[in-house]
Order: sequence, then C-alpha cells, then structure tokens
Amino acid sequence: MSATWYECKVKYRKFDEASGKHTNKTEPYLVDAISYTEAEKRITEEMAAYLADSEEIKITNIKVANYAEIHPFENSDRWFKSRVSLIAFDEESGKERKTNMYLLVQANDVKEAYENTVTTMKDTMGEYTIPAIAESPIMDVFPYFSGEEGEMKSIEEFIKIKDSRPISNDENEEASMADSLVTIDE
Repeated sequence: MSATWYECKVKYRKFDEASGKHTNKTEPYLVDAISYTEAEKRITEEMAAYLADSEEIKITNIKVANYAEIHPFENSDRWFKSRVSLIAFDEESGKERKTNMYLLVQANDVKEAYENTVTTMKDTMGEYTIPAIAESPIMDVFPYFSGEEGEMKSIEEFIKIKDSRPISNDENEEASMADSLVTIDE
C-alpha cells in the first residue's frame, strides 16, 4: 500500500536563542496518515513531544503532499524536493513521454541532494532525468509505523538516519586552496 503524505502547517511559540525571546513560528511538517483527521491527530501528538505542557499549537493548514517517496540520509539536516522525470517511449505515437514524480530527499546542500537522488534512483530500470532540485521548507518528517514486531527494526533505522546530524568538516584552508589551484591548472 502506498503512503499518503500530508503537509501540516503548525503555528506555535518557539524560543529564539539568538534574541532570547519567544516568537510565533508557523512551520510545515510532513505526516504519513490515511486521512486528514488522522494527520491532524498525529501531528498534534508528534509536536507535543517537542513542546512544554503549557505550550499550545495551532494547525493552520493540512494538505495532501505530492511526494512519491521520502528518503532520509545520514548526517543531513535539511530536506530537498527533487523532481524526477521518468522517460518512456510511446510506441503508438512514436514520441517520448515524460512523467514527473517528486522525491523528498535529505541532504546538506543542493549538490548532495542531487547525489542522493541519483543514489535512490540507481535501481531504476528505465531512463530518467532530474530537471529540478529545490530546498523544501519541510522541518521534519513523521512516517507511520503500525508497531508490528517486524517493523520495529525499520522504525529504529528510519529515525536514526533521519535524526543524524552533519559531522563538522573543518577544512584546512591552505590544503583547500592548493587543491583548487591544482584543479584550475589542469
């Protein structure tokens, strides 16, 4: 059974560490559910875990998201929307037909999002192109798990990958400059 993803916009008070004040934020989250009612219930439960008991949330919008697949990757903290065009040859008309699908891929930047999209598409039998990748405003993704015994491993793996944070890669500036000069000279 295919997952139905709902984009839920949630308004709540968030503590801004930079200013030291509470501000009202409206942020989109993605929830796997079978109906709008379940999506509302699940996002309320998921957000309650992140907020104090006295904090209230307001769900300002729920809509069906058009993502075909969601792919978390380790050491990534942002979500990117990748448009993938599947190419098929129509024998009757003799023309190529493109069918677009959207993937939500976790990455640190657009280049990594492109590489992660290629990685997810590596087992695709047909031809495809990736005409667009853009950073998504989605803050977090909450997949549905039934809680069955066989699913516990996939729950833990999904959460581990999704919640991993980027490793700090402090570069040596001289080495970076030397590498870039070598590349330019070639």
